Amino acid sequence: MYTLHREQILNTNIDKAWEFVKNPRNLNRITPDNLDFTIISDLPDEMYNGLLIEYRVKLPLLGTRPWISEIKHIRPPYAFVDEQRIGPYKLWYHYHEIEQIEKGVKMIDRVYYEMPFWLIGTLAHALIVKKKLAYIFDYRQQKLDEIFKNT
Repeated sequence: MYTLHREQILNTNIDKAWEFVKNPRNLNRITPDNLDFTIISDLPDEMYNGLLIEYRVKLPLLGTRPWISEIKHIRPPYAFVDEQRIGPYKLWYHYHEIEQIEKGVKMIDRVYYEMPFWLIGTLAHALIVKKKLAYIFDYRQQKLDEIFKNT
């Protein structure tokens, strides 16, 4: 199993940060355009436990693929999980946390994931997937900095 861990300080308060993350449509705003990310599901304005989100995403070597995530373990305004139900990974468990700190909020992402296809998956992770995920989460950090720059 692999782990991706990111932390970021944003110039905002916990209520404004939660207002942004609780709306599942905002995932579009923090996803790189070159992933051809498209949400298929009709989405509510606010996530809820058990919400299934279907989208399509362009993956290296695999082309555009479906992905379904379930939103769970919501603790407003502090945390939630999205967990892959159908998608490219053998396992994908993404824990999101927001912590109020003196200088704003700390956004924490912890992703636990496993690659499919045993040795082929391990090789793909080393050559492509690890770098691609770093790129995606770097992009998210940049976009969140822009969104909350003056809040």
